Amino acid sequence: MLTVISPAKRLNETAHHAEGFTPTVPEFTADALRLAQTARELSAHDLCALMDISPALGQLNFERFKAYRAGASGQPAAFTFDGDTYVGLEARQMDADTLYWAQGHLRILSGLYGLLRPLDAIQPYRLEMGSKLVNKKGPDLYSYWGSKIARSLNALAAEQEAKILVNCASAEYFRAVDLKTLKLRVVTPVFLEERDGDAKVVSFWSKKARGAMARFICQHHLTDPADLRGFDMYGYQFNAAQSDLAQSHLAQSAPERLVFSRQVAAAA
Repeated sequence: MLTVISPAKRLNETAHHAEGFTPTVPEFTADALRLAQTARELSAHDLCALMDISPALGQLNFERFKAYRAGASGQPAAFTFDGDTYVGLEARQMDADTLYWAQGHLRILSGLYGLLRPLDAIQPYRLEMGSKLVNKKGPDLYSYWGSKIARSLNALAAEQEAKILVNCASAEYFRAVDLKTLKLRVVTPVFLEERDGDAKVVSFWSKKARGAMARFICQHHLTDPADLRGFDMYGYQFNAAQSDLAQSHLAQSAPERLVFSRQVAAAA
């Protein structure tokens, strides 16, 4: 199985290298440079409007794009992203065996870089996949990446002999994976909070759980989607009644939901 997750807006720029591993070069480095050069033409005010961010963040990212250079050193992606998903992923605490497996089976979707391995060196940036950054290929990043991300995942799947893609990314980011091009069966874990008879997705917990699920897969080197049912971090349990994955058949079909839920105490 392969797994994809989203990046994070918040970054941890503290230098950190995994012992015994050398940071790797992103597959789409040339594309990242091209997009950074496009974004560099925007003012700080333009970036605020593009990503709906504060003036301070607009200025920070204006300076980041201005400083972005081909061949510049960077930090491993999985150690640099610092949002809720990465609290669950705990990449900095992975042992060498888990991290090595993750490097071959886990990918991070990125608006700037397209697709990243955990140890790919990245420069600080913020550019959400949903940003309407006008470029030579169209009006937004979805048109820029087209089928390129799906084709890369297909190539990786052939290399790893994988038939399943576990989608632990957000809807915004997974939309960048062209399902018409993708040759993998997609399984999407969904994490529900149940309270007073109602069940809903709570963003904070869902993001953490998606990261923890990606870690669970990498730690145990999982290859069968049926084994995902054993995930129980943060009190979640597999919910067979609401899941599409009734069998572990490998026939390719539409994306399937694998639902996990947990009981939350009623409000006082």
